Amino acid sequence: MSLDIVRGRLIVLGVSGSIAAYKAVELARHLTQAGATVQVIMTRSATEFVQPLTFQALTYRPVEIEMFSGIDERAAGHVSMGIHADCIVIAPATAHVVARLAHGFADDLLATTVLASSAPVIVAPAMETHMWQNAATQQNVSTLRARGVHVVDPEAGELASGMVGQGRLATLERIEAEIVDAVRVRSRRLAGRRVVVTAGPTLEPIDPVRVLTNRSSGKMGYAVATAAREAGADVTLITGPTALASPAGVRLVPIETVAELRDAVLASLPDADAVIMAAAVSDFRAADASASKLKKKDVGDEMTLRLVRTVDVLSAVAAARRPGTLVVGFKAETGDPVAEAERMLKEKGLDLVVANDVSQDVFGSESDQVTFVSADGAETLPRLAKTEVADRLIERLAARLG
Repeated sequence: MSLDIVRGRLIVLGVSGSIAAYKAVELARHLTQAGATVQVIMTRSATEFVQPLTFQALTYRPVEIEMFSGIDERAAGHVSMGIHADCIVIAPATAHVVARLAHGFADDLLATTVLASSAPVIVAPAMETHMWQNAATQQNVSTLRARGVHVVDPEAGELASGMVGQGRLATLERIEAEIVDAVRVRSRRLAGRRVVVTAGPTLEPIDPVRVLTNRSSGKMGYAVATAAREAGADVTLITGPTALASPAGVRLVPIETVAELRDAVLASLPDADAVIMAAAVSDFRAADASASKLKKKDVGDEMTLRLVRTVDVLSAVAAARRPGTLVVGFKAETGDPVAEAERMLKEKGLDLVVANDVSQDVFGSESDQVTFVSADGAETLPRLAKTEVADRLIERLAARLG
C-alpha cells in the first residue's frame, strides 16, 4: 500500500495518553517520508509517554499542546489547523478522548481542532479490554461512526496490563490504509465541478515588436489550476504567455491581450462553478498601436505614448455570471493590499479576493504571503509555497460550493 497520495497534504496527528503513543512516532515518520506535512497535537497526558521533541525531530515542525500557545500567527490560531487539514488522525485515542469527541467538548486543542474541521477524521482507539467493551465506550464509538468518523477498531493481543484481549492499537498498515482512503475521497472534493482559472501576464501591442506587459510569471495561476484539477474539477486554464509547462489534465486556452482574455473567460462562464482570476491584467493599452515597427530614426530621442484603459474583465465576469458561480479576484499592491482588496470585494461583487504585497519579491518566486479577504473577514496566511496557497484557496472554494 503506497502513501504517495498524502504528498503535499496537511495531516494532523493527534496523540493521546496511552502506552501505545510510541507507535504514533513511527506513523509520523512514515507520513513525513511520504511527503505529507504532519502537524502533531499532543494531549498533556501523551507527553508523559513520549517527549514532544521526538515528534518535532521527525516532522520538522513544532508540536502543539496548548490551546492558546501563540505559535500560530494566523487569525483564530487555535482552530486554523482543523480548517486547513486534509485529514485528522488520532492514534492512539484513549477512552477519555473518544468520550470527549463523541460529546463535542472543546476544552483542549485536539478536541477544538476536530470540531473546527470539515476534514475526514480517523480515530484509532487503544485501551484496556474492559474499557473498550464497556457500554459507554461502545455507545461513544457508535456516535462517532454515525457522524462519519472512521474508527479503526483495536486488535486483540497482550495488553500493557498483562491481560490478553481486544484493545491494542491497530497496526500501522490498517491506520495508513484508512488515511489513504480518506485523502483519496477528499482529493475529489470538486468532482463534477467546472473551474475556470486565468494566469500569467497580458500583452498589449505598441507595434508588432513591442508590448506593454508586467512581471507576472503565471506560477500562482498554474498552481491554482493544478490544485483544482487534483481536487477532481474540470479545469479550463486561460493563460497569457509564460515559460511554464501546461498542467496535465487541464484544458489550456492561450491569450495575449486583455480583450482576448475577456472573450475567453466570458465564453467559458456559462458552465463554470467558479472563476479564479489570477492573471495579471494590464490596466492600459496603447491608444493607437502601430501596424508597423516604430523605428528609432523616425521617433527620435523621445516618444510620447498615449494610453487608454483596458476593459475591466473582473467586473464583466462578476456581472455576467449565473447565480451560484463563485468569482475570485487577486489584488496585488505595494504596501498594505487588504484595504484595496476589501474595496474591490464590495465594488465588483466578488466572493473572495486574494491580496498580496508585490513589493516583497513575489514575481517569479516559489512562495507568497497572502490574505484571503471575503465577507466573513480577512485571514492572513504566513508566507507559504504558492502550491500550498493554491491548495488552501481550492479548499475554501470546495467548502463554499458544498
